[in-house]
Amino acid sequence: MLPAAVLLADEGMWMPQQIPELASKLKALGFRGDPKTFADLTGQPMGAIVSLGGCTASFVSPDGLIVTNHHCATGGLQFNSTPQRNLLKDGYLAKTREEELPNGPGSRVFVTTSVTDVTGSITGNIDPKATDRERYDLIDRRTKQRIAECEKNGQRCNVASFFDGLKYFEIAQMEIKDVRLVYAPAEGIGVFGGETDNWRWPRHTGDWSFLRAYVGKDGKTATFSKDNVPFKPKHWLKVSTEGIKPGDLVFVTGYPGRTQRHQTYAEVKETTEWRFPRAIRLAEEQLVLLDQLSKQDKTIALRVAGRVQGLNNTLTNQKGMLEGLEKGGSLARKKALEDALESWIAADSARRKKYGDVLPALRALQAESERTREQTATLTTLATASSYLGAAQALYRLSVERPKADIDRDAGFQQRDWVRIRDGQDRLQRTMDVTVDRALLRWALGLAAALPAGQRIEALDQAAGLKPGLSKSDATSAIDAYVQALFAGTKLGDRDFRMGLLEKSTGDLLATKDSFLLLAAALEPTERENREAAKNRAGARARLAPLYMEAMLAQSGGLVAPDANGTLRVTYGQVKGVDAKDGLYYKPQTTLAGIVQKHTGEGDFNAPKAQLDAIRALRAGKKTPYLESALGDVPVNFLSTVDTTGGNSGSPTLNARGELVGLLFDGTYESVASNFLFDPLITRSIHVDARYMLWNMAEVDGASNLLEEILSASGPSAGIPAPRKTGATPVARGN
Repeated sequence: MLPAAVLLADEGMWMPQQIPELASKLKALGFRGDPKTFADLTGQPMGAIVSLGGCTASFVSPDGLIVTNHHCATGGLQFNSTPQRNLLKDGYLAKTREEELPNGPGSRVFVTTSVTDVTGSITGNIDPKATDRERYDLIDRRTKQRIAECEKNGQRCNVASFFDGLKYFEIAQMEIKDVRLVYAPAEGIGVFGGETDNWRWPRHTGDWSFLRAYVGKDGKTATFSKDNVPFKPKHWLKVSTEGIKPGDLVFVTGYPGRTQRHQTYAEVKETTEWRFPRAIRLAEEQLVLLDQLSKQDKTIALRVAGRVQGLNNTLTNQKGMLEGLEKGGSLARKKALEDALESWIAADSARRKKYGDVLPALRALQAESERTREQTATLTTLATASSYLGAAQALYRLSVERPKADIDRDAGFQQRDWVRIRDGQDRLQRTMDVTVDRALLRWALGLAAALPAGQRIEALDQAAGLKPGLSKSDATSAIDAYVQALFAGTKLGDRDFRMGLLEKSTGDLLATKDSFLLLAAALEPTERENREAAKNRAGARARLAPLYMEAMLAQSGGLVAPDANGTLRVTYGQVKGVDAKDGLYYKPQTTLAGIVQKHTGEGDFNAPKAQLDAIRALRAGKKTPYLESALGDVPVNFLSTVDTTGGNSGSPTLNARGELVGLLFDGTYESVASNFLFDPLITRSIHVDARYMLWNMAEVDGASNLLEEILSASGPSAGIPAPRKTGATPVARGN
């Protein structure tokens, strides 16, 4: 059983099997379909929803055509680009199936087939006297065993924690490995507004792209081959040409990343006072470096485009969340909620006995993790800043884990992960650049040089000649000399050399005397010590956090959605504007008129000539079925009250009939702090209107082949069925 809930506005990234319990709320909003269909993951519409491993997408034809956001296709566009053929700038359209391009190593489409409650198998019958580490090891081992058993049938499986370890569900998915780039509009459409408009309203961004899933002729998953054929999904979404209007009920189905609404006050406080300010500062510093390097070389600009986009997106998002936590009062409200929980616990002797020690223990656990946070965070920054070091550490770790029995290998380095590690090393070649890596590694080493005495990375200090109290000029000189030596002594930038190390032993890796591999080996004892400490804390948290969640759920007395954790969810709301600030109201829709108003011909507001010509033709009287009569124009983007977060990018927006009316792609700056505390008054999500997508395909990009495929597939088979008069709708929800 899942916890039963309190219905607050449109809050909730609900598990599909919870939706039937929301029937009365949905009916009040005008829904006349059967809520049970959302719980059937193999039916319509849920069977059409897929994950790209970081973004959401959906099938829109019986031939495996997939629609998602433009920014979710950046990796594929970058992979297939050269300075002479820049798809990131110019976009891409395959007029035939033969012209569809491989989306690059590691591209995947995941189709969820079942969700099974496995709580008893993971946390049942654990000896109360077990140490925290014994508890961690047992849960880890049981999780791996469940996954291994689930994957015997060729599926990709995961065991996910819900309500902070109170419940565990096994997620089984079909993993499609041949993914191809089909269509993405030009940068002036797909990224119109750029960083100027990012997380802002009003928006006029054409954030869509199309991929296609391919499988072997036997219908089974297969790696890329010219002999592969389009995947035939059992379900796909009908794309509505009628669109939406203010007040309409909409659903968003997808794979939201992570929210932190059930975190303790101590955790949110650390995020507010340390993690976000640090992340914002580091993102700004990296962007300055990358901007300088990009201006010097077009090849560099192409290689770092994805990194720059990611840093900019994270920067704006975290600035908004920090502002909401501080000025918006979310942190203060979080403190008040926790104080109320403690008072509720203290008011009853049975509750005091069961829950009284939980919050103090969780606070102590948080304080323990904060003691080494500077060192831990800097080690992570070093590996993410330098592709060379990140590659070396992955290769070295793999060599250490490989000789172990598979169940004893750390998650992420088991045999099931080896293909992903290989794909990652292969794909890295399109973004690796020695000039960029030198600059970012030099910058990251500066962070290590500034660490306080109690959190130094001793192996790095010894290798680079750093120590506490070193003057800035002396530290810079030592870092410059060390960086020069590192790059003089490595061949990791060579793809063949790097790929040839994947199956080597630790001794073989060290025998290469590659400077980055030697650095990875030197850092490993510190990394391992930090991992062991984290495992001990995870064991303690596995004992405490479920009790904390149990207390919160008991106090609320109703139905509650678990925090987002990358698994399939459903959220619903209405198309609606918002009073964003004093004296400022956001209308719920934008139109082509805003593109013309914003267009400057340069920077973030450079609409393609073909689009401007099409708008002029429309103004001159050219007919289009995508015109909204109430607006007197083609709609571009719209706002809704649905509850979403990162990972929802590309999620289909469905009307009350289950038809695709748009794609979720962003939130508003004023409401991004809802990851920590939902605000029903101001929280809004931003969608691209499907009519804008179809209009561009027809009038701007000439994508008649795809338009015909989509519209011919949008027949009566799609949509949400009405409730059955007798019997129950079968649901794929496990035990």
